[in-house]
Amino acid sequence: MGTPHNGAEVGEIAKTVLMPGDPLRAKFIAENYLEETTCFNTVRNMFGYTGVYKGKKVSVMGHGMGMPSMGIYSYELYDQYQVEEIIRIGSAGALADDVDVMDIVIAMAASTNSNYASQYMLPGILAPIADYDLLQKAVTVAKEMNCSVKVGNVLSSDTFYTDDETFNDAWKKMHVLAIEMEAAALYYNAARLGKKALCILTISDHLYTHKELSAEERQTGFRQMMEIALKTAVS
Repeated sequence: MGTPHNGAEVGEIAKTVLMPGDPLRAKFIAENYLEETTCFNTVRNMFGYTGVYKGKKVSVMGHGMGMPSMGIYSYELYDQYQVEEIIRIGSAGALADDVDVMDIVIAMAASTNSNYASQYMLPGILAPIADYDLLQKAVTVAKEMNCSVKVGNVLSSDTFYTDDETFNDAWKKMHVLAIEMEAAALYYNAARLGKKALCILTISDHLYTHKELSAEERQTGFRQMMEIALKTAVS
């Protein structure tokens, strides 16, 4: 029957889904990496595709910007479409001194300034973390591809523009590697529903050195990330 946000029928989406923020990046992956591809969703132009990669059925779908958007799409995939694994692939701004543009950052955990977890009414703070098996596979694949890869804590921020001038410094002193905007919601949903999740990021800019990727470097870096995620999905 689909949902208000996803026109797919049950069975049209693979057990493993790659999720970039930009739906056009989902379209790019489907057209350049998958075979036997079908489009299962165009609702709100949040394109979703299912195809075959190295003999295994894999889906790819955009998730939009921010935790509310990721929260909706990933929850429906897990809960209503029987998806077992979601791998977010996105960009991030580096905080740590030893992280550079073009590096691959794999989020072992996702700190956040969001109140997303308040819905669970927990008597404390649940640390949203990646699935270990997916993380281990992704690190192995990245190293086999000779990518510069860092693994650690990222920040999933609710704010892209902030009035707080101390914001970056506060997270940097806690050795958070980079800032993005969706992983925590994905990890919380996976924890709540007993599913698997991982976030793989390409560093597109550094918030202290102010280096940033050119358009050409962005394309190359994002391709590396896509290939790591695809190989992780089928390994």
